[in-house]
Amino acid sequence: MLKAARTAAAIAKGSKGVPPQHFNAGPAGKMYRIAMPWSEVKIDNKLARVRRLESLARKQDAAVNKVTINWSDYEQQVVIATLDGRVVADYRPMTRLWCTVSAEKNGVRQSNSANLSGRYGMDHYTDERLQVLAKKAVDNTLVLFGARRPPAGEMPVLLASGASGILLHEAIGHGMEADFNRKGISIYSDMLNKKVANPHVTIVDQGTLAYERGALNYDDEGNPAQRNVLVENGTLRGYLHDGISARHYKVAPGGSGRRESYRHAPMPRMTCTFMENGPHSRGEMIASMKKGIVAETYTNGQVSIGAGDFTFYIKNGWLVENGRITAPIKDCNIIGNGPQVLRDITMVGGDSSMDTGGWTCGKNGQSVPVSLGMPSVLVSKMTVGGEHAG
Repeated sequence: MLKAARTAAAIAKGSKGVPPQHFNAGPAGKMYRIAMPWSEVKIDNKLARVRRLESLARKQDAAVNKVTINWSDYEQQVVIATLDGRVVADYRPMTRLWCTVSAEKNGVRQSNSANLSGRYGMDHYTDERLQVLAKKAVDNTLVLFGARRPPAGEMPVLLASGASGILLHEAIGHGMEADFNRKGISIYSDMLNKKVANPHVTIVDQGTLAYERGALNYDDEGNPAQRNVLVENGTLRGYLHDGISARHYKVAPGGSGRRESYRHAPMPRMTCTFMENGPHSRGEMIASMKKGIVAETYTNGQVSIGAGDFTFYIKNGWLVENGRITAPIKDCNIIGNGPQVLRDITMVGGDSSMDTGGWTCGKNGQSVPVSLGMPSVLVSKMTVGGEHAG
């Protein structure tokens, strides 16, 4: 009886706020308008592109003996109504084209791939783009015939532009999501406005990069996507917020509240995460390395989000000796700690680019599409798991 009385008293003392009496519709977004919805594209049109890509890949080199093409497209129709009377609607297209190549020389077989993804329509798959995709897949494969494992040990590592953004995303970006910091899990929880990197390092998460896989007109709480500067000239300036963390930190929502579908709760997530350009060239970085490696493309990896410890498998890369690239490498890992790698960046290139591949981010059982990229950067030391002690 006492429990019931307390419950009734709590209800009586509760808010007398009036729910919305009408809703204001937000404007349609412009980040990824396409000429024709994917639901209206005929299967024959898709098959024609698939067959063309296969043909282009086979023509690249006589050693190519197998080509596998994976195609996917889908669309989401999203409507969000908020408690303060706002309604936004968003049509979200997505497509991905993946080319995997196998080749054989003197009884030795190698395979590799390349893919293209984004919030595009059918007209994005021009013959020129198909040719670039086919060449990239074949080149990534053929270079493996002359590749070898690098020496193991601690050494400088040049993280190549584009795909190296996976390290930025996994080993650093997750630690800047506000829920981890609000709970004290992230290493960055008490580092706001403190130096975390070289002054040449600026890291941004920006959902308003048109047609990128991670682009959004509105996040899944109905807030417009925007540019969020996480690290500015080496100083940690902010976190990625959903509504809960924004209220906790007393800041405006940043358009980073994302969820896999209406069945899931929103939480802070990355969209398009990248590092901005710096003052150095790739040639300068290579010339400064006595012994080290260039990491170009990656496959499997493992990351501890709170601490930022990671290991990534390098699929394509290069050995650097006495300031020169001397050989392609394969079958090695790079091992390190994301926050420490951020501090150990000594040079930042001017060749920043977003990777064109189809990246998907998993967190707390939810998966969302993301984009990532960065310029070439030189890390003064990382552990390389290679062939022997160097």
